[in-house]
Amino acid sequence: MTTQSTKSDSNETTAAVQSYAADSGRVATLARQIENGTLRPVDLVQRYLDRMREVEPAVQAWREVDAENALTAAERLGDEARQGRVRGPLHGIPVGIKDIIDVVGLPTRGNSKARADIAPATADAEVVARLRLAGAIVLGKTHTTEFAYFDPSPARNPHNIEHTPGGSSSGSAAAVASGTVPLALGTQTMASVNRPAAYCGIAAFKPSTQLLSTFGVLPLSPAFDTVGCFGSTVADAVALFDALCHDFTRMAAPKDSGTEMGEVVVLDDPILGDATADILAARDAVADRLSEAGIPFRRAASPVSFAELFNHHLCAMEYEIGRIYAPLLFKAGELVGAKLAETIRRGGSISDEAYYQSRRALATARERFWSTMPRMATILFPATPATAPRGIAWTGDPKYISPWTALGGPIVTLPAGIAENGLPVGVLHCGRPGNDAVFARKACRLAAAAGEF
Repeated sequence: MTTQSTKSDSNETTAAVQSYAADSGRVATLARQIENGTLRPVDLVQRYLDRMREVEPAVQAWREVDAENALTAAERLGDEARQGRVRGPLHGIPVGIKDIIDVVGLPTRGNSKARADIAPATADAEVVARLRLAGAIVLGKTHTTEFAYFDPSPARNPHNIEHTPGGSSSGSAAAVASGTVPLALGTQTMASVNRPAAYCGIAAFKPSTQLLSTFGVLPLSPAFDTVGCFGSTVADAVALFDALCHDFTRMAAPKDSGTEMGEVVVLDDPILGDATADILAARDAVADRLSEAGIPFRRAASPVSFAELFNHHLCAMEYEIGRIYAPLLFKAGELVGAKLAETIRRGGSISDEAYYQSRRALATARERFWSTMPRMATILFPATPATAPRGIAWTGDPKYISPWTALGGPIVTLPAGIAENGLPVGVLHCGRPGNDAVFARKACRLAAAAGEF
């Protein structure tokens, strides 16, 4: 699908730009082939390593590729599969890990000069341990903005390397979008999973805020830091989430018959006033396809101000960044990126009173917002005001996604077409906090009904 636009941040046409985007494969298909013996994990890992050699000089998604250990693990997992021993749903599937998440034997540099010589991690982060239990293979560490904030990484958008892939999980999104890995982990404190997915034309699943363990993950703002999942399709991103989430998340969910969809609410808010025409057209196209599939939807105004949500979220986040990273600025200020350094100083000047006022305002807004929404409702909303900006110095505008992170529920990015400038467009499906297991199943069905463009 190509949507029309009255604005464009690029004069290039699709034909004039070399694309490094590629389909990395369906996780369910790959897992089935590994289990039935028609695909060896070692051959799958080698496929992605070969693809890296083709595209990495341009895309620069990877901070460190652990090829030797990945191939060794693939041989072992292949032997187990041949013996009928499958560890879990991701047996033999490679995964990329954002470089603020610990992987044993690899340094966690966080794209910071202050951590350039950091020793390798001595233990896996909890989310990485859960991936290994599910049979996944760690392929390496993907690039991140510095400490997952706004100072950019070297990663480029595979659809047009003159544009940002978004941030902070820039390398994870670019790695999946360029076909170098089928799944990747990122983190979201403001918009750092859902925005890169939208910019790179892939899917993402951000669970309810703080649902997954952040043990072994460099902090940014602990009130909001959340591990999230990237895949080429919503089903793939959900498969990664399924491997990470605790059993009690599924056990606590009501039984899903697979037929009760609930309504889709196409939400409006004044914050959307600067959305480009192609962004709004993509949202409306998804709504139309859902309607054609018989899924009920209605339009509604937001019961809370998204601009106020954004401002309170930013205040609380910067306060925490200022306290966490003040020692870093004191000890190694010359090694800290300009945007992070500025935020540390600004956050340090935010009073305790202002911080708690923002936290209380967010809690009040969550209660008000979700009390107006039916339990099974899914909210449809644009992911970004425009397509990925030109250059990599700015990772893009987070203001459409930040309020959803603050509202606390799971958020899916659905690929929703290509704009006139040849860059991807994404839309959000947003659900009620804590309803992740049911929402994940529903999000897959909505994606199938809408079509992932």
